[in-house]
Amino acid sequence: MCGILGSVNIDCTMKYLDSIKHRGPDASGHLNVSDSKHQVEFLHRRLSIIDLSDAGSQPMSSYDKQGVLIFNGEIYNHLELKSKLTGISFAGASDTETIVNYFRKFSFDKCIGDLNGIFGLAYLDKEKMQLYLARDRYGVKPLYYYYNSEQIIFSSEIRPIKSHLNPEIDRGTLLNLLKVRYTPAPFTIYSQVFKLEPGQVITIDLSLQRMAVKKEYFVKPSPTLGTRKGDKTQLVRIYGDLFEKAVERQLMSDVEVGVLLSGGIDSALVAAIANRKCQNKIKAFTIGFESDHPDVDEITFADETAQLLGLEHYCKRISLNDFLGSISNTVRIIEEPIGTTSIIPMYYLSELAASHVKVVLSGQGADEPLGGYYKYKGLSLLANTRILKKAFPNFFKRINLGKLKNDKARRFLSSVLAKDSIDAFIEYNSITSKGTLAELINANYYDSGIKSSNEKLSQFYSILKERTESSKNIRDLFLYYDLRTCLADDMLMYTDKITMNFSLECRVPILDNDLIDFVESLNSKYKFNTRNGKLIHKEFAKEYLPSTIINRKKLAFKSPAKHWFNQNHEQIIEAFASGQKFNSIFNRKAISKLLNDHSIGNNLENIIFLLLSLRYFLEDIEQNS
Repeated sequence: MCGILGSVNIDCTMKYLDSIKHRGPDASGHLNVSDSKHQVEFLHRRLSIIDLSDAGSQPMSSYDKQGVLIFNGEIYNHLELKSKLTGISFAGASDTETIVNYFRKFSFDKCIGDLNGIFGLAYLDKEKMQLYLARDRYGVKPLYYYYNSEQIIFSSEIRPIKSHLNPEIDRGTLLNLLKVRYTPAPFTIYSQVFKLEPGQVITIDLSLQRMAVKKEYFVKPSPTLGTRKGDKTQLVRIYGDLFEKAVERQLMSDVEVGVLLSGGIDSALVAAIANRKCQNKIKAFTIGFESDHPDVDEITFADETAQLLGLEHYCKRISLNDFLGSISNTVRIIEEPIGTTSIIPMYYLSELAASHVKVVLSGQGADEPLGGYYKYKGLSLLANTRILKKAFPNFFKRINLGKLKNDKARRFLSSVLAKDSIDAFIEYNSITSKGTLAELINANYYDSGIKSSNEKLSQFYSILKERTESSKNIRDLFLYYDLRTCLADDMLMYTDKITMNFSLECRVPILDNDLIDFVESLNSKYKFNTRNGKLIHKEFAKEYLPSTIINRKKLAFKSPAKHWFNQNHEQIIEAFASGQKFNSIFNRKAISKLLNDHSIGNNLENIIFLLLSLRYFLEDIEQNS
């Protein structure tokens, strides 16, 4: 796990590379490749996990020196791929050496889909003068870029690109951020900086004087999405075998591996299997809260799990002051504002874990493909109500969304009224209505950004349509999209940035390629219904965990933000009032109204947290401009 930085026809200084030193404090590397047309630079910061010797250093060249790779991530099936590389002499045992030679021998564009792992990478084929950028199929690792016809710069983080470009905030993207809580790929909050989509390859042809760029997905949409049925017992056994293999694969390491342990089933199941596969006792890490609301504190539950499994358990509780005091720092680390309060516990959890281990396994990734969130319980009702809308269009035309006070009802009915399933997906996940958005933003800023906002939403719509058949059942389609959008560019993105800020590698076994391929092929009745989610997951978990853990109420790695925002109005208002740049964009009366609506029972913690993040983000931009 590392930090990569590269460019074409741009001089990347050590200052650029040093800005991502936290991603790889163990070593650095730099390589120039030039011809008569272009100058290519590959730079790398290394966090040594597999093959700790210099033989694992990057940039790394292939056996014939015609392929060059910089790579952030882990390839868990690299030994399987390595077995196909007969006749090649290896200097070490790293997965980097395997894949650079694998790309060279079998051609990058034909074999990138063979990688089972997490990665953001750049590969240069010197013979063809083709530069490839790729992000893993579920977007666990980010990769950002800026390009024009003559130059390109790319990196694991935005900050090296900002050092070169000094980009402006994109007003349309900011408006969309306030709608969907995060910024979906390929966009970022900055107008000229983009990120690869999950499962995407960008090919840059350097054989031409003016570079040609091609974008495509290296994994095609599955025609079997949601179609598989069969004997329940047999399906559970297949699921269990794939789950166990995924965890065992991701224990691959030359350093100690720990587990991020919540009070729920997902991390407990990962921990149970890891503990059984390891010779040494696994270290587990949990964050809780000093709060009058024990329903959001996971330490007691996690400690019960740790004792049951025989884990070495470390935990810490954080206070309201810790929570509010860390928002500005997490915004700086993540580089883009996100409206997800679990960012804060992840910050303290990563800090805790990094003081003991260098690698952790996470339970992230089960809820999206397996229908674990509460919102999925309403999908059958949504699908049926959309059918009713077609039968009784005049009745539904009379619905006035602007009068709805309840946010869940607004999102549901907005999805019912949406033109198609993709538009319904966007509305189902929105955290603000069009009316609220127009009230929050000062008129001049809103008017200057709404055209760009609509254009980007249209592009996002087209991307979703391209990724799979939009005619699929909503029960399958929404899960498929969530996995490749909000999971990738919200939770996985902030997890990567925060863990790597502490030089900690976080792995996600539940997002194993083979496991997710199987899960997404299943008919939704094996995954969730109107009462429960993760059905097949829970059935398999009975082999490892007691029913008290399997059926425990989902806490979803929350914080007491909902209650803290209610109890500390004045402190929150003061934080908003002190942001000069923020107040040139936002309407403080509308923000006060949001806080009041939140206090009377309409849970708006995500939009309030997002606004707080934006306030500190804008202040940081202003101070460093």
